[in-house]
Amino acid sequence: MEIPVDKTTLCPSARPELADSIVFGLVGGKAIQARVTYLKQPLPVTDELLAKASPVTPTEIFRTAAPCASKDCQHFDGKDCRLATRVAEKLPAVVEELPPCFIRRDCRWWQQEGKAACLRCPQVITDNYNPSELMHEVALPEVVI
Repeated sequence: MEIPVDKTTLCPSARPELADSIVFGLVGGKAIQARVTYLKQPLPVTDELLAKASPVTPTEIFRTAAPCASKDCQHFDGKDCRLATRVAEKLPAVVEELPPCFIRRDCRWWQQEGKAACLRCPQVITDNYNPSELMHEVALPEVVI
């Protein structure tokens, strides 16, 4: 697959239905300790690929990335992705070395939080129906009053 060279910043926690989404990882392991295995080459999100996830939702088994929505995202504060900040600051590292991730050079989390985000990224599952209290806290958008 050709990745555009127009230097698009990618969100590593995007929904697969967003335009230009790619699958860059597969979720495996046990439900209470799921981990992402990164693909050597991303796959474009297609209806056929999403259908392979059945009977579960695609986001239970695929990690997808798409162009960062910036100001249109509930986690974006106008400058930074607050989800990336919470992942880097609150979640424990689950790997000791940078995972082999195809999207790293364009990843908003990497650009913003660096290695700290990458060491925690393998535990992030987009649709986690049994999250720990900490994971739930990290995933919730901050309410700005």
